[in-house]
Amino acid sequence: MRSRIFTFALSLVVYSGYAQRSAPDVIPTGMGPLTIQPVMHASLVLSLKGLVIYADPSGGIAKFKGLPAPDLILITDIHGDHFDSATLAAVVTANTILVVPQVVADKLTAFDKKRLVVLKNGDHTDRRGIGISAIPMYNLPESPTAMHTKGRGNGYVLGIGGKKIYLSGDTQGIPEMRALKDIDVAFVCMNLPYTMDVNEAADAVLAFKPKVVYPYHYRGQNVQQFKKLVDAGNKGIDVRLREWYPGNL
Repeated sequence: MRSRIFTFALSLVVYSGYAQRSAPDVIPTGMGPLTIQPVMHASLVLSLKGLVIYADPSGGIAKFKGLPAPDLILITDIHGDHFDSATLAAVVTANTILVVPQVVADKLTAFDKKRLVVLKNGDHTDRRGIGISAIPMYNLPESPTAMHTKGRGNGYVLGIGGKKIYLSGDTQGIPEMRALKDIDVAFVCMNLPYTMDVNEAADAVLAFKPKVVYPYHYRGQNVQQFKKLVDAGNKGIDVRLREWYPGNL
């Protein structure tokens, strides 16, 4: 009961803190209810009692008004919509652990290295009671001049209370995504020319069959069409369309 009251109160604080945000969703886990809060574009916040995770915080401190401070921050890549040093400096606390690829670590010269966890594709770590696995994210066809080259950035699969949460980062429908198993919640990007279009994203999602999928990082793309394609291919996948561009910023 206390856990439910905490989650409800946190949801009220989160939503009232920035009225233009989507209301948060809540899913049950073995560690208690997990609150999912879309923020903007690639930024989101996952929270449960005793743990708050930021993914790719960017866009300025105002975007995170009313949200609890992060215990963990995951950064997927070096581009400014994922790694924003000014926003990062504004939200990080003395106790925050950062999980990053090496290219991001190279730019964090002033950060306390004891609180920095560097993962490459294929690495795994356990932090604050959750598992974090780094998986590839890259453009197809592979090319040394691609916007996202294989091995530079990380997608992440998080193990939280028996649930598996997938953050795609910037990628196309790569074999590593399509081979994912038993994903409970997936956040899948789609925007041209940087990642993939809705057709490719839908095809990849139908391949790995997450229980719930949120299209994110989709500026300029028709997410209603994405939902239509996924629904047509597998009605068992819950496609959740949320507001990732509050005020159309």
